[in-house]
Amino acid sequence: MNQAIMNAMDAVAGSQASAFITMADGNRYCFMQLYNFESSIEVNVVEVPILGKTGKGNKPAGWTGSWSGTAHYNQSIFRKMWLEYKKTGIMPLFDIQVTNEDPTASVGRQTIILKNCLSKGGILAKFDADADTLDEDIEGTFDDWEMPEEFTMLNGMR
Repeated sequence: MNQAIMNAMDAVAGSQASAFITMADGNRYCFMQLYNFESSIEVNVVEVPILGKTGKGNKPAGWTGSWSGTAHYNQSIFRKMWLEYKKTGIMPLFDIQVTNEDPTASVGRQTIILKNCLSKGGILAKFDADADTLDEDIEGTFDDWEMPEEFTMLNGMR
């Protein structure tokens, strides 16, 4: 029996992605400042006592979503959002859309849209006379997500 082996060209290049932020008011921004981004969900698992068993079972009981990234310090979108929150007490929600598409890989493209995102805060002002460029870490939460496009199944996976 021959074992399936992944073609190295099907590894998705880390820089071959795009990111957009869509504000609740409908304004959409290409968030090209991001150079590192990750979103994840954590499934909350609860233990379930079961009569007649010496061990407990486990059951999923909801999930929480979080995101984080690093961006070049050259935009004010988040600072304007925090300013609105300071003035009104209303934190604007937004969506983040990330598409991975490496034209050299046969897997095609995958798009994930994080819905109802919130920012956890961040840098208001910054300088570093010794730095070549400035960056900033950003992070937040989301409470829904969609996957309108998914990677193609690689040959040999089935």
